[in-house]
Amino acid sequence: MALDGLLLRQLYHEINTCLPAKILKIQAVSDTELLFTLRTQQGNQKLMISLHSVYNRINITKESYTTLEVPGNFVMLLRKQIDGGIIRSMEQIGLDRILHMEIEARNEMGDIHVKHFYVELMGKYANVVLVDEDMRIIDALKRIPPFENNSRTIHPGAAYVLPAPHVGKQDPFHHEAFDLEESFTKQFHGFSPLLSKEMQYRIKQGQSFDEVMQEIASSNQLYISDVEDNMFFHCIPLLHLGAHYRVYPLMKGMDILFYHKEEKVRIKQQSGDLFKACRKELRKNESKLPKLKQSLKEALDCDKYREYGDLLFAYQHTLQKEKTIVLPSFETGEDVKIPIDMRFDLKTNANKFYQKYHKFKRAQSILNEQIELCEKEIRYFEAMEVQLEQAGIQDAIEIREELAKQGYVKAYKSRIRKKKKQELPHYDTFQFEDVTLYLGKNNLQNEYVTWKLGRKNDTWFHAKDLHGAHVIITTPDPDEQLIRDAAMLAAWYSKGRFSSSVPVNYCLVKQLKKIPGSKGSFVSLSTYKTIYIDPDAAYIQQLIDEHMVHQK
Repeated sequence: MALDGLLLRQLYHEINTCLPAKILKIQAVSDTELLFTLRTQQGNQKLMISLHSVYNRINITKESYTTLEVPGNFVMLLRKQIDGGIIRSMEQIGLDRILHMEIEARNEMGDIHVKHFYVELMGKYANVVLVDEDMRIIDALKRIPPFENNSRTIHPGAAYVLPAPHVGKQDPFHHEAFDLEESFTKQFHGFSPLLSKEMQYRIKQGQSFDEVMQEIASSNQLYISDVEDNMFFHCIPLLHLGAHYRVYPLMKGMDILFYHKEEKVRIKQQSGDLFKACRKELRKNESKLPKLKQSLKEALDCDKYREYGDLLFAYQHTLQKEKTIVLPSFETGEDVKIPIDMRFDLKTNANKFYQKYHKFKRAQSILNEQIELCEKEIRYFEAMEVQLEQAGIQDAIEIREELAKQGYVKAYKSRIRKKKKQELPHYDTFQFEDVTLYLGKNNLQNEYVTWKLGRKNDTWFHAKDLHGAHVIITTPDPDEQLIRDAAMLAAWYSKGRFSSSVPVNYCLVKQLKKIPGSKGSFVSLSTYKTIYIDPDAAYIQQLIDEHMVHQK
């Protein structure tokens, strides 16, 4: 679901407490996401403005975003026009999903001018528009020329006009009467269909309209209800869903709702070809493996060709050349049918059988090597698929570098800001009192946390017989809760994420051995213990909220 006007009202009020604020930096996270770094009285803050058709929103964020190295023209224009400016005020246009900021900024001559910055969070029509003092559009993220919409043109030089207001709707904070049987979306400003159903449900349960509106007006929290695979949210509990809900501070809740969803979209935009390359290599090797095994089966049956040659040489002076010659086996005495190439004499046929025998004999070792290599490739690309499905932006960049070095994909110049040379892999760190936990989510990270960060008496975790994360905890003797937490992370960041009773092996790092010549981060274990875990998304989020200290 998208934001509605009443939820935006609560977000706006909280953002407004940070104003006035100086714009220190304007960055692009993607083609539809802007990140403003602001200096406020409470310290530096990051303001996320997303104009994605599904995930559009505005909120103060604590998340670390990977920004584009080469932003688009609109971001460059914003930097020229309002970078270093002061956001003096912000207001919501009625209860519509539109925010208006007044920004004081200096021009090239040093004179102060007021710019108007409109954030329109209207689903697929989401947009930001920069307007000058005369209410003329300087530019917009998404331009709408006259031939597309003659009632509202969004184009440089055009007069800025707000979207047409909804006629006949009441202000829910100053209403007269309502019809309980009709959707509140049609009767009041700011209501989404979801909030309308919640209001109708609560009134039928005995709560008054004004009581619910007062609860909305005073809320500074976000309530997220999980229903099957969907998350529904608002600034009051959605009781009509009859589902368990999680409660977060308003801005934190917005990050939890949208950060990972948007990140997946950005990964798909920036690294979608990695999935295609991995699947292509996986299909190629899965198709190749049965052919290699069939060739090996034929090669292992090579002794019959040696026997054909021996029999033909032994009996060549007593035989007439025919298409098939039947002779008794030297070893068993049973009849052996020998196919003859009629183009050649019997001696030449015998020599060709010997050549075939030696060829297949040599092929056996080569085919065994090829089968082993093919099986390694299959395991490797299966692991890469799992890692890509669970990757963040930085994780995907590292996966691209790994695949590019091996020639599976082309190394291209990404717009995403890359790591500096020699920078460490991007692993996750969790702190549990005096014990640190390290989590790697791709091959580079797994290698680093296991063999660089891990000490011989640290404890290592990994989902049994499944592709997934390496987890290190810096103690040889973890208590039961710490074992369960580490195992939960190992199970969640594995191919068994959506399974139940996932087996997770754990042992000391000194009991691990890297498999020589293997691709990826495969290891063998000498001794280990196993714990069975049911991966739980809510508990994983709790671990992240309470124990993740930083991402390197």
